[in-house]
Amino acid sequence: MVNSAANYLRKAAKHFPNKIAFQDENKSITFGELDRYACLLAYNIYQKFNGATKQAIGVYLSRKVDCIVAFMGVLYSGNYYTPLDIAMPKERLEKITDILNPTLIVTDIAHQKRISGYQTIILDRLVPEPMESNTIDAILDTVIDTDVLYVMFTSGSTGNPKGVIITHRAVIDYVDWLADTFHFDETTVFGNQAPFYFDNSVLDIYSTLKNGCKTIIIPEEKFLSGIQLCSFLREYEINTLFWVPSAMALVANSNALEKIPLKKLTKILFAGEVMPAKLLNKWRKMVPDAVYANLYGPTEIAVDCTYYIVDREFEETENIPIGIACKNTDILVLNDQDNLVSAGEIGELCVRGSCIAYGYYGNSIKTEEVFVQNPLNDKYPEKIYRTGDLVKYNKRGELLFIGRKDFQIKHRGYRIELGEIETAVFSAPNVENCCAIYDEENKKIVIFVVPETLNKKVVYAHLKRLLPQYMLPGIIMTEKALPLNSNGKIDRPILKSRLKESI
Repeated sequence: MVNSAANYLRKAAKHFPNKIAFQDENKSITFGELDRYACLLAYNIYQKFNGATKQAIGVYLSRKVDCIVAFMGVLYSGNYYTPLDIAMPKERLEKITDILNPTLIVTDIAHQKRISGYQTIILDRLVPEPMESNTIDAILDTVIDTDVLYVMFTSGSTGNPKGVIITHRAVIDYVDWLADTFHFDETTVFGNQAPFYFDNSVLDIYSTLKNGCKTIIIPEEKFLSGIQLCSFLREYEINTLFWVPSAMALVANSNALEKIPLKKLTKILFAGEVMPAKLLNKWRKMVPDAVYANLYGPTEIAVDCTYYIVDREFEETENIPIGIACKNTDILVLNDQDNLVSAGEIGELCVRGSCIAYGYYGNSIKTEEVFVQNPLNDKYPEKIYRTGDLVKYNKRGELLFIGRKDFQIKHRGYRIELGEIETAVFSAPNVENCCAIYDEENKKIVIFVVPETLNKKVVYAHLKRLLPQYMLPGIIMTEKALPLNSNGKIDRPILKSRLKESI
């Protein structure tokens, strides 16, 4: 039985000591080297803490190989880590560290000045005395699978950061399910897109450790050009992707797949945003032999709780299912009366199982709002997580994502899902990307569409054929590109700011 996710590395270091595990544009590291460097960091942490475990440790490093070393060193020392975005504003960094109150932060010489007020370990100045291997094993033996593995911060509707607490067991179950479902092995080469402070990266990191895979950390600047990105994928013989749809849109909309065929791609997974059928169809046309899968899960779940392996063709106006529950996970779709929905009824997706977080770090009030007693169980305590996402079942028994409760608006007396409008917009000719928001002040539905050369009248005429009058946009704004946040998702707050500036 695996009690700590760090045991994956211990095992891989024995089975694949000389195989490259992670590689960035400047550096690569084998499983054996990763194990040794993690032991070295663990020794330094152990010395600082006098052997104390189960402490919060921040990791303030670039998205490179050294960051993986830091994560593993923290786990080897019996503690848990929080990835900190080096590009985040100082104010947000202070908010997060105030909540986390880390015992120390692992950083490097290049970034230590920004966190000068905290106790630190400088990764490139470690004392070269690695901890004995049997001492590491002894520490890992004290870990139980319900101990905390990481705390990852996300923003709530107010914009204030919330630290999501995920256990070893949640990640172990997730990674084991991934291996059984997608058959990752030592020939798998991941092309990492997700920042390490975004939970999608957990799939790349821990699948690599469990299965002896290789992860290539794709430089952020490659995601500015579809051609450069595809060239990179081909050069490094990457065969497996787990990306947000916005990153996939960059490739498809630049026609890069036509110029640089990616014949080695065998598995293409996506999550984090709604995947438009038009975008999926473009990819399937250009990379027809790959397995495609739509994964779904909020940060409050160990990455994903449902999945759909694409098994049929879709019209551009259709929703791609988010599918069925992952192993050891149960999905409850509840209506406003907290009863299971009837056929065709929309309800809130709620999750139970080992995958759900403990709650929000140091925030019992927010935790109790969404991590609640299962309303269908009055026999014993059982927590479920209320995602705030609205879904329904299709006739095949697959879940369809309808939209966020936050994105459900009341307009002209009707309840409207902005996601339904976006699906219709995406199906319009030549639309490459879009986002729908609601202007509360002026009571208008606003559509942002890419590219900026689109004819607004053509888009509007297309929507009139698909949507009732009350769902039609009051404003259509054409854009060269939609702004993305640090996770690679569409940045809605920036779009709202642009709207205010234009009115």
